[in-house]
Amino acid sequence: MSAQDGTLIIGEGTILRAKVSNCRQLEVSGYVDGEVETESLVVHRGGRCYGTIHAGTADVAGTVQGRIGVRQLIHIRPTGEVSGSVRYGKMAMEAGGSLSAEVRNVPPSLAGDFELVVLRGDRVQIRSEDLHAVDPDDAAGALVFTVADPRNGYVARGDAIDAPITRFTQADLESGRIYFRHDGSAAADAGFDVTVADHTGATSGTPQAVHVTVRD
Repeated sequence: MSAQDGTLIIGEGTILRAKVSNCRQLEVSGYVDGEVETESLVVHRGGRCYGTIHAGTADVAGTVQGRIGVRQLIHIRPTGEVSGSVRYGKMAMEAGGSLSAEVRNVPPSLAGDFELVVLRGDRVQIRSEDLHAVDPDDAAGALVFTVADPRNGYVARGDAIDAPITRFTQADLESGRIYFRHDGSAAADAGFDVTVADHTGATSGTPQAVHVTVRD
């Protein structure tokens, strides 16, 4: 994320959950969820912007959803998708672009650095910066992670560290309850795969590997 001369740039892989105001231009290649006020909104292909959005103009090649007000021109590119309560002064929509009044469920996605470090035979807390779900539709308790293929250890709750689990919620993560327990084996690496699902059953897709470095 960077800002220069009133321009805020949300790069690919960057997640911003905040109120954005008094912005000359907001460019989104990553993920924005919140209240947005900007003179110019540019959502690049692959970029996602959700929430309450007020803009002078909007150029959309990615996804925009929520309560949307564009005073002047909203331009929807061939890869652009705009949905929700949408008001605009003028619209240009290229072939392939989509404008819908239907608010669609947004499948959750996984974020974090997917890296842990644990002492051999010990445990390490899985923090939000290591792993978390991103979903504008669901509360933390409705986002359920599923663990698969644990390697040289297992995922467990801190208050029952000897009992492996295969499911936990975003709320569990945020409250600091979830740990990885190393099994004491000699390998220098451990880990597990994870997906997350929302209340509708929509998932993050292909399992994401979480790598655990083992130190003595």
